[in-house]
Amino acid sequence: MNHTSEPKDPNSRRQFLANSALFAGAAAALSGCMAAGEKRLAIPKPGKRAPLGKDEPIRIGVIGVGGMGGEHCERLINTTATGRENVQVVAISDVAKPKLDGWVARAKEVQKIDVAGYRDYRELLARPDIHGVLIATPEHQHAVNSLDAIAAGKDVYCEKPMTFTREEAFAVMAAVDRSDLIYQVGTQFTTHAKYHEAKKLIQSGAIGKPTLTQTSYCRNSEKGEWLYDIDARLRPGEMLDWEGWLGPAGMRPFDTEIYHRWRRYKRYSHGIVGDLLVHQMTPLVMALDMGWPTHVSASGGHYVHTDMNNHDQVFLTIQFEKEHTMVVAGSTCNELGLETIIRGHNANLFMGGNDVVLRPERIWAEDIEERTIKCPGIEDQQELRLNWLSCIRTRQQPISPVELGAKVMVIVDLAVASLWTGHAYRFDPETMEARRA
Repeated sequence: MNHTSEPKDPNSRRQFLANSALFAGAAAALSGCMAAGEKRLAIPKPGKRAPLGKDEPIRIGVIGVGGMGGEHCERLINTTATGRENVQVVAISDVAKPKLDGWVARAKEVQKIDVAGYRDYRELLARPDIHGVLIATPEHQHAVNSLDAIAAGKDVYCEKPMTFTREEAFAVMAAVDRSDLIYQVGTQFTTHAKYHEAKKLIQSGAIGKPTLTQTSYCRNSEKGEWLYDIDARLRPGEMLDWEGWLGPAGMRPFDTEIYHRWRRYKRYSHGIVGDLLVHQMTPLVMALDMGWPTHVSASGGHYVHTDMNNHDQVFLTIQFEKEHTMVVAGSTCNELGLETIIRGHNANLFMGGNDVVLRPERIWAEDIEERTIKCPGIEDQQELRLNWLSCIRTRQQPISPVELGAKVMVIVDLAVASLWTGHAYRFDPETMEARRA
């Protein structure tokens, strides 16, 4: 597949990725996410795709139906009725029996077809009739789920963040590059017209040299973030495959807090950075087109919700190949965020609402007219799913592709490393390696 924003030597990254069956441990250790002696991810040979006829329904499997996965499943099983795409959810997988049984029954009821349920997602992937899989498992599972799906010849929609570490992101990117498969990252803000309009303005030179971008994702709660309800029925055994849930994270004794509220724990989630800030950063990285991140630093702490393993306040500074800086604030203990603004030498783009407002710098006010580009409101998650389904039919590049996801994962991985170690990190897009600054 072709991707945008290649390094100066387009073969260097691809050769590096293609030749790397196992990734070196030194770079991965920067994030603290990989335990000593843990196996690195091999890049699989892509499997053969299931044929899809022009008038044939797209057959989908959903892996993970808790929370966001359940919402994806509900919308997919009702998509055909909207007339926008002919799709069937024919298989569902989840490690929790009540969730699996409930969603299989719901999918059968709505679609009036047979729907199979699997506790082990690999059994779902083994079905030769499935065209694509939607992955909505916890962050630490995304890479292995994705690579197994590619090996099975399935097109993939994977919830954000694309992976847990940047090394995993490089493995997924390499596997996709070696295949003819569609890979969509579930960052739905990329469907908003304002980011595409901003990209056009930047590329046309309307704001001059882009210099600094700011954005944030901030929210607040009394007791703390990600305190999802606990289902006392879900314990290892008949009701829950705990070992299957842990997967690549390695075995540990069952902890119902970890299973139900995993976003609070750094072993399974990057908290604010991976869950919230990815939403805001991804469409801006797309719009700016400033290449790969080259320097990342972050600071933060546990200022209010001290019982949470992950931070409740973070602040990131990111520099890019084409000489641009982005600052990003994130909080789960104060809801007042930063307005999204792209600053240029000649003018600025204000993007806090649905529209884009171009406002000149004072010294250019006589030459550049302030204007507003109106953009329609959309149901972004459904639009992203429909874009993926359309790409399964047309084999066109999806709107939130694997290389964009990999760029964002470099930011996420190095920002998290910076938060936990107190060091800034540099990334070299030519060697795809990182080091302390």
